[in-house]
Amino acid sequence: MMVEITEDILTKVIKERKSATHKGNYGRILLIGGSENYGGAIIMSTEGAIAAGSGLVAVATHSMNLTALHARDPEAMYIDWRDHSLPNLVKNMDVIVCGPGLGTSAFATKVLVMLKDIISKKQTIVLDASALDLIAKDHELLPFNAGHIVLTPHQMEWQRLSQIRIPFQTDSANKTALNKLEAEGNIMLVLKSNHTHVYDEKGQVFINPIGNPGMATGGMGDTLAGIIGGFVAQFGPKIDSILAAVYIHSLAGDILYKSNYVVRPTVISKILPRLMKKYSGLN
Repeated sequence: MMVEITEDILTKVIKERKSATHKGNYGRILLIGGSENYGGAIIMSTEGAIAAGSGLVAVATHSMNLTALHARDPEAMYIDWRDHSLPNLVKNMDVIVCGPGLGTSAFATKVLVMLKDIISKKQTIVLDASALDLIAKDHELLPFNAGHIVLTPHQMEWQRLSQIRIPFQTDSANKTALNKLEAEGNIMLVLKSNHTHVYDEKGQVFINPIGNPGMATGGMGDTLAGIIGGFVAQFGPKIDSILAAVYIHSLAGDILYKSNYVVRPTVISKILPRLMKKYSGLN
């Protein structure tokens, strides 16, 4: 049975912030990605996480991205992704987003091996883009020890990972492929398309009815991965957090599409705090 995601998910998940809280109450998130050629991807993902309200945001990326990252997002802490202290930083995070702009080099594979070795049950990992392509070649790179794993492929990435060609990516086939990947029953799938389907850890399927063709823009998925990470960090690693992130990402896109032919991912992040404020007040 497929369930349609509705606007109600936003008021259910997004809560008004209490006075006696601090940044530590809203989640610690680490984003890993951004090779020499793809620094924009990790920056857009970072902006999604910050705009979604993550309390503490750190970014592990190639050193050449530092200036651009800090110029755009001074709220984010930077670490060189080759720094030997990266594994210790990973251990202290609630959520890790890995993949935007990561690339498929031997070093990128080492990053996934490191995550697989040290990730723990108390953590959630969001795997996107290049990370999924590497896992498609070697399923042993999946960090099964995580408490929750969220895969966020577009249909071609899912084809490579699941071996199901796009025309045959039915809910039944997708659930079967997901079951083959799962060791602990801890994987959720966000299969991005014009109407994104979300599969939870219990086999339920949800469909996102909104979104628009103006969102067919590079970086849209990177931004969504950051928003999902931000919502999980703040509101907990449950399916409702992911559904709310998917829905609000498209809702922001639809608002912008009313007056824009193309929807830029960075502008979605820009209007997100205002949208979240609106829905937090409706509880």
